[in-house]
Amino acid sequence: MHILTAENRTHYLEKYPIHDFFSFDIDPYLEVCEFDKGEWIFQEGSFPETLYYMIEGKAKLYMTHKNGKVSLIEYLEGPLFMGEIELLNEARYTKGIQTVTKTICYSITQSCKEKLLADVLFLRRLCVFLGEKATKMTSKYTQNQAYPFESRLAAFIQLSADQGVYKEKHTEICEYLGVSYRHLLYVLAQFCEEKILEKRKTGYHIIDEKRLAQLAQEIQ
Repeated sequence: MHILTAENRTHYLEKYPIHDFFSFDIDPYLEVCEFDKGEWIFQEGSFPETLYYMIEGKAKLYMTHKNGKVSLIEYLEGPLFMGEIELLNEARYTKGIQTVTKTICYSITQSCKEKLLADVLFLRRLCVFLGEKATKMTSKYTQNQAYPFESRLAAFIQLSADQGVYKEKHTEICEYLGVSYRHLLYVLAQFCEEKILEKRKTGYHIIDEKRLAQLAQEIQ
């Protein structure tokens, strides 16, 4: 992770305004930072001192179970807060968040924590975000029963692809989408036969974005 220059900071703050989220001057506590692809924003079990607001990019949210198994919980795509639960809770035990693409975030130090927790404007914004987050998670689980796997996989490929290339781990995605390994391979092969995807050494390249979008549209 590195902090962007003053010029880039101005560019992003103009493109993605955030000052109206707060009733106090957030500038002294705010930086604009960039994470490389594959970099950890939060290591699982860490105690973050920073609240992030993702404005560009994608990331994965992971959790390790008591038996040692690691599960992909959610795909994250901006704009969204990260570390908001740790801000609100004293325990501040966090799940792991790793970037899928280059990711740009606003970084807000918790040195202004007391100001944040007393700011009605910010807390109202946070409540709306948390409500939308809960609705999204509920929707994800109901989709597994309500929509065909082809549509769910198409939507997932759209979400997780980086520069037109999909290359997620099959075992991880089977668990995330609630499907067998064999069926996942079958549908990926089907997409390749229909010239929607093309399998290469670097991953599955999206060849027909329009057709993929049509399949995904059913659940959007």
